[in-house]
Amino acid sequence: MALFSPEHIAAIVATALGAVLIAAAARRLGEPPATLLARALAIAILAGFLAEQATYIARGTWSVRVNLPLQLSDAVTLVAVAALWRPRAGLLTELVYFWAFSASLQAVLTPDLPDTYPDVLYFTYFVTHSGAIIAAGLLVFGLRRLPRPWAVWRVYGLTVAFALLAAIGCLATGGNYMFLRRKPSSGSILDALGPWPWYVLGAALLALALLLVLEAIARIVARGDRSRPATGGRA
Repeated sequence: MALFSPEHIAAIVATALGAVLIAAAARRLGEPPATLLARALAIAILAGFLAEQATYIARGTWSVRVNLPLQLSDAVTLVAVAALWRPRAGLLTELVYFWAFSASLQAVLTPDLPDTYPDVLYFTYFVTHSGAIIAAGLLVFGLRRLPRPWAVWRVYGLTVAFALLAAIGCLATGGNYMFLRRKPSSGSILDALGPWPWYVLGAALLALALLLVLEAIARIVARGDRSRPATGGRA
């Protein structure tokens, strides 16, 4: 799919609208209706992930070099399903928030996707990646499951651990999980970070900076909630 083609722009717009509207709906509904909404979204994301795997298998193109869930955006897809099903699980929600607004957002803005509309893989790609972003918005900005103290460092440590797992996967399969061996051919922010292996280090530093920005945003939201007068119901 060509970058910023009509099909790509449509997916970006749908992602943004979905994130805003579903977060607003969850905020307005409160619990338990918003919990049912979260679980419906979890089912949709999981269905998209399984349909994608099934499509590769049916086409005979499934490969350990490409299709193992060792991309960070794959991890956040699965974590999003778990977090939506158990929205009070603090660590799961923190992972979804920080990973979705970094890895999944990057995947939506600069997709490494050879297939385009109306191919089924176009839909499964954006259901899973955009779904994770919508899940983060629902959980954090809708249900106000805000990151706890030291969340950045917990998430960053787990991100590094997952990157090490992806590196092992790259060595074992010859794949390019988390783009640790080469940059995506379709272009991405990694192009601005120099050649291999320097872009890997640059991406690690950029990821930490982005997590800190996301933490600051969450703090602003928390301060706004504290300063809002109580209304007798759920804010």
